[in-house]
Amino acid sequence: FFFYTSKFELDDASPQQFAKMAPNKPDLVSRDYTIHLAKRTHKTTFKSKTPKAIKVIRDFAEKAMKTKDVRLDPKVNKEVWKQGVRNPPKRIRVRLSRKRNEDEDAEEKLYTLVQLVEVASFKGLQTETVDSA
Repeated sequence: FFFYTSKFELDDASPQQFAKMAPNKPDLVSRDYTIHLAKRTHKTTFKSKTPKAIKVIRDFAEKAMKTKDVRLDPKVNKEVWKQGVRNPPKRIRVRLSRKRNEDEDAEEKLYTLVQLVEVASFKGLQTETVDSA
């Protein structure tokens, strides 16, 4: 068997070494994702399908952008609820933007804004990084 050993152990790593090991991710970034809601709300009671779809979008944004604070645009909410409580859309294309919190007293420095991206078809779409400029 082959065991991977790093240059130094995590236990005795100094903060400077730990910072070098962590990949330097850009603070503010926007990406377009397609979320497959049908597979995530499958085998869910009719009356809780669309509320679960909203929770799934929040969880997806939280995991993708690594922020606890997730804010949904009202257009995303409208799109998900458009067909009622029993029929959320099969897929939804969203733009996840990691932004700085303007509140100085907020515990999270960054938050994620989820915006709707309207597309004619979901065929062949992949995750894309969007220029904020």
